[in-house]
Amino acid sequence: MLSASALFFGAIGTLAETTELQRRAYNRAFAEADLDWVWDHESYLRMLHHPGGRARLARYAEDAGDRVDIRSLHAAKCRHFAALVRQDGIRPRPGVPEMIAAATARGLRIAVCSTTSPDQIHAVLSGLERFVDMDAFEWIGDATHAARPKPAPDIYRGALGRMDLDPARVLAIEDTPEAAQAALDAGLRVLAFPGAAARRREFQTGLLVVDRLQPRLLDLGMPVPAE
Repeated sequence: MLSASALFFGAIGTLAETTELQRRAYNRAFAEADLDWVWDHESYLRMLHHPGGRARLARYAEDAGDRVDIRSLHAAKCRHFAALVRQDGIRPRPGVPEMIAAATARGLRIAVCSTTSPDQIHAVLSGLERFVDMDAFEWIGDATHAARPKPAPDIYRGALGRMDLDPARVLAIEDTPEAAQAALDAGLRVLAFPGAAARRREFQTGLLVVDRLQPRLLDLGMPVPAE
């Protein structure tokens, strides 16, 4: 069996649990904009079945019959999210520091392949600095690096091209079925690591679903070399 050559974290949610902070940030942005919108926990989890914060806001505004500046509202949400990360703090999800340390020790190339906004990724990585060596990340992809958000595979294909990697030897860690599909469509091996938002959801047939990362999983599904 060939060994993995790279490890991709496909979302900020694979690094830290941020679902509740995100929801609170949205509600703060709504109050700031004098909107009477309030997203409760269960409603927000259902909304997360469809990726993309701006698209989520646009759908909700249309359903509510309200005209809002989606770009400004989303920017306010990101600002409130960063403030909440600084105020409340975040911690890495189970096994994340150990997985990154093991991958680094083995010489694997590590990247973040998210299609969320750069400021949100920065907020999360900054919040995790005391737990994780940020120099371990060779490349950090965000919404500006992909023409289409997930579940389109653009961000993964871009990372593979930039880093000149064989997709069959890359392990991607994803936290939702939609994002996992993006990695699968790019030809990567995928480990499902659902957080609070997707814990009860069904992932693609054949994917291993875990609630804690372990270094022994780094070579998951790696191909057998040809004779």
